[in-house]
Amino acid sequence: MPDEEPFRDQLETAKAQMQQGDFGSAQTLLSLVLNETPDNHDALYMLAVCERHLGHLGGASTTLDRLLSLSPEYGRGYQEKAHLHRESNELMQALGAYQYATQLNPALLASWDFQSKILEGLGRLEEAEAARQQKHHFQSLPKHLLAVVNYMSEGKILKAEKICRQFMQHNPRHVEGMRLLAEIGKRFGVMTDAEFLLQSAVEFSPENIQARLDYIDVLRKQQKFETAHENVQYLYDSQPSNPLFQSHYALDRMQAGEYEQAFELFDKVLKKIPNDPATLTSKGHALKTYGRQDEAIASYQAAYRAKSDHGDAYYALANLKTYQFSNNEINSMRDIECQTGLSHQNRIFLCFALAKALEDKKNFEEAFEFYKRGNNLKTLQTRYKPEIMTKELQAQAESCSPDLFGAHKMHGHQAFDPIFIVGLPRAGSTLLEQILASHSQVDGTQELPNILSLAHRLRGKGTSTESSLYPANLHDLSAEQLEEFGRAYIEDTQYHRKGAPFFIDKMPNNFRHIGLISLILPQAKIIDARRHPMACCFSGFKQLFAEGQEFTYGLEEIGTYYRDYVELMQHWDDVLPGKVLKIQYEDVVTDTETQVRRLLEFCGLPYEEACLSFYETDRSVRTASSEQVRQPIYTSGLEQWRHFEPWLSPLKNALGQALTEYR
Repeated sequence: MPDEEPFRDQLETAKAQMQQGDFGSAQTLLSLVLNETPDNHDALYMLAVCERHLGHLGGASTTLDRLLSLSPEYGRGYQEKAHLHRESNELMQALGAYQYATQLNPALLASWDFQSKILEGLGRLEEAEAARQQKHHFQSLPKHLLAVVNYMSEGKILKAEKICRQFMQHNPRHVEGMRLLAEIGKRFGVMTDAEFLLQSAVEFSPENIQARLDYIDVLRKQQKFETAHENVQYLYDSQPSNPLFQSHYALDRMQAGEYEQAFELFDKVLKKIPNDPATLTSKGHALKTYGRQDEAIASYQAAYRAKSDHGDAYYALANLKTYQFSNNEINSMRDIECQTGLSHQNRIFLCFALAKALEDKKNFEEAFEFYKRGNNLKTLQTRYKPEIMTKELQAQAESCSPDLFGAHKMHGHQAFDPIFIVGLPRAGSTLLEQILASHSQVDGTQELPNILSLAHRLRGKGTSTESSLYPANLHDLSAEQLEEFGRAYIEDTQYHRKGAPFFIDKMPNNFRHIGLISLILPQAKIIDARRHPMACCFSGFKQLFAEGQEFTYGLEEIGTYYRDYVELMQHWDDVLPGKVLKIQYEDVVTDTETQVRRLLEFCGLPYEEACLSFYETDRSVRTASSEQVRQPIYTSGLEQWRHFEPWLSPLKNALGQALTEYR
């Protein structure tokens, strides 16, 4: 969003004119502002309001289209769209826009109000009452907290935090204030603070369902599944027939590996809410993870049949990697993606799904355009800056010196259990995990956040590279602290293990923190899953990740990240010689047995034939490669990126010397 401060006085004047009903003067002033800054977010919104009040509905619609192309998740923009539809007596379009507006910004009281009136007129009385209750809830909030909700919804997180903290200083036990401050903490990635706030909120108000659901969410994000389970169980026991609580209990059972019970719970929900697309999609995810692909496909298809614009279901099919869309499905996705009223997130899902479908049809140019469009739309939701990440990785190399490791050579927790698999996503880490997890002495787990969480705690309150205490403060840690951090890691990850002597942590981003891992767990094994830079980076560009990995949504960004990764891994090899085993994906594909033996030897494991027939291992796999690792290795995927080579110059330029010096 452009800097709007230089025009703040003009915008305030226009706002005052609008409040006085002088929309003509306000329109003239706003037009002058937009001549200087055509992308001015506030000016575009205010101009659309003026145009509507002046009866220029076509002009207002055009202005809103411009605004929403720049800020596709701006709730007030959709509320204004809804007003236009309502004035044109297009009530169903108005209802949809009001509903989407409140999804994006629940503080929009007018949208709740008009929703309830339209629903009541349609005879949908229960839904009308639910909308009225939502309006009453937000209307009853202290005005400061309503402002917090509004600022959060508009992405103005620092403003929201300032107001919320000021409110909490005077109202330290206000549960809704605690819940909102926790949500701000989550958006900043400060999960420990968010957890503390929500734990306190639940203790102060045990019957506050939303606070408990938020608490469960932040616990799950930190992989604290035991405590999450206790809270899910509390809700489920209180109302076993509540579909919302059944859904959460089903997700809880999935995390515990109790898939059959999860399927039963999903079916109970679907019996009460037939053809609910969200539940059908969640059930599909569970079936996919459990290896029941045909049933997963059927569940995803039922989801999009229940709601034609449910993009999540289409993308879930694409994300199977092995699914082939029919021509009818492709045509349907094209038609839906063209709709102006489609939500931003559903458009992203459909762009990635269409790209995969067209790639399978060998229509590579159009497939690339949809991959690019999906990534551009996704970028609007992120705040990733490659230069900041480069500085963070350089700080690791600067602080993690030979002197640091020499001073702590005999320190840390001496457990041999962990095997870390690091690297970039889509570099073959899931394949290596599946090979190792096929060994009788190794438990496969998932991408565990524990190291990333510890690194975040060590940062202190600093949110920028310059203000962060970490990694420079690694030099200040005592032997006792290092041992305690390592012991806590082993204890906290016990939940994910099944009793084998060794276990895998395949969080790829742990490559940034190999210095920290080596200090707290000096006996841990670390494997670098490496793949050809063009293949790895373009595969990441094609993947829509559930969260994180924001560097993948631009060719230059992912190329820069790969280059920085190679440089940092070289630093770890220099200061910790022999600590990391590099496994090249292409070598695993072309000479699997040799690489499997290297892998097992490095981990101190005896050779087992099951590691070669890894695709027969029956275990849940949660990553995007879940279906691929259930098949034998094929060489056909090694050069797929070359189909798109004419459009990948920005990636090649960003990679620089890493394009040839990556091995």
